[in-house]
Amino acid sequence: MQLTRQHLDAATEALASVLRFDHPADAVLSGFFREDKSLGHRDRGFIAEAVYAVVRNLRRLQRWCGDRATARRLLLAGLVRVQGLSARQLEKAISLSEMAWLNERQAAEAPVLTAAEQSDLPDWLAERLSEVHGEAGMLALAQALNRPAPLDLRVNPIKAKREDVLAQLKAENVAAEPGHYSPLAIRLAEKPALSRHPLFLEGAIEVQDEGSQLLGYLLAPKRGEMVADFCAGAGGKTLLLGGLMRSTGRLYAFDTAEKRLARLKPRVARSGLSNVHTSAIAHENDARLKRLAGKLDRVLVDAPCSGLGTLRRNPDLKWRQTPKAVAEMTAKQGSILAAAARLLKPGGRLVYATCSVLPEENDAIVEAFLAAHPDFTTLSAQEVLAGQGIAIDCGERLHLDPARHGTDGFFAAVMERKRG
Repeated sequence: MQLTRQHLDAATEALASVLRFDHPADAVLSGFFREDKSLGHRDRGFIAEAVYAVVRNLRRLQRWCGDRATARRLLLAGLVRVQGLSARQLEKAISLSEMAWLNERQAAEAPVLTAAEQSDLPDWLAERLSEVHGEAGMLALAQALNRPAPLDLRVNPIKAKREDVLAQLKAENVAAEPGHYSPLAIRLAEKPALSRHPLFLEGAIEVQDEGSQLLGYLLAPKRGEMVADFCAGAGGKTLLLGGLMRSTGRLYAFDTAEKRLARLKPRVARSGLSNVHTSAIAHENDARLKRLAGKLDRVLVDAPCSGLGTLRRNPDLKWRQTPKAVAEMTAKQGSILAAAARLLKPGGRLVYATCSVLPEENDAIVEAFLAAHPDFTTLSAQEVLAGQGIAIDCGERLHLDPARHGTDGFFAAVMERKRG
């Protein structure tokens, strides 16, 4: 693709919009592409890649650019420093003054970076993760979180077997391999468009990170049970739970956002599941939940969180989250977990999970819950998975991160309501 000034102008405009950090980057880019119908598929690909390169590496690029780190200069710095474009590839698309600025910056002495700048994290987050992991551990985790995520699929056991899906993908020259942990996971080498693929349309596969899939195996629902996905969202984990239940029993999908649940309904229809019952609730203490108190066998609480374990997919989150927002989130998480626990019968299993790497959203929430609920005890996440043939070094409470496991960052604790 021959870069033109029009490409760079469009990418600069898109980047400037994203860098306001008022809205998620993917939503901003989607809106930008909808407004400019002249952009082709390759044009959109170039713009998205260029924007995300800057967002992932913002602090280092800002330091490299110097005092006036405008959106245009950050874009050029990202193309050269991150994406590896040469001056020759850019010379027809940039002005003489821009070329002179690039040459000047490349000739300048490399700046000495702070740990937060090396990690491309805001100061508060780099400091917090250094407290937990030490500076070297923080840098390793940040580096892993800063790499783009691979594309993971989950096979729907109602519709297909993993070996058959792998064989079909191989026949289509799609490079794919079994996941390392989840018995239903497939990892693709590239990111082909799947929305119109027959396997997707017939409900045989869904896109889902392998770490997310393991949460379903921690809950381990059985056929015929009463189960709830307490914070279902658009329902990726609901579909997994329904598949593990072989579409038997009763599976409730609760969420406070009707729009998210509405997106689940066509996915349920495509999956072939008949045991899913969606219900929008006003809040975690909605009166409609009272009739289920003490009746459910298993409840998954994939709690609303900072999302900082998903930076591989959503790198803008590190710039949009704040300590204040995290503190507000933790209060909500504790309330949601306590409300979900009331639904369980004696002997029932409760799994609390987040896609966060912050202890205050994870272990601290569980410790506070257990202290206030002596009728609950904990199970080893690693042993629960091992009992299903899943060998993974994840700890008593599941801690996943991309540096060690190649998944998004996840936390989960498995608890059980005592009998009698």
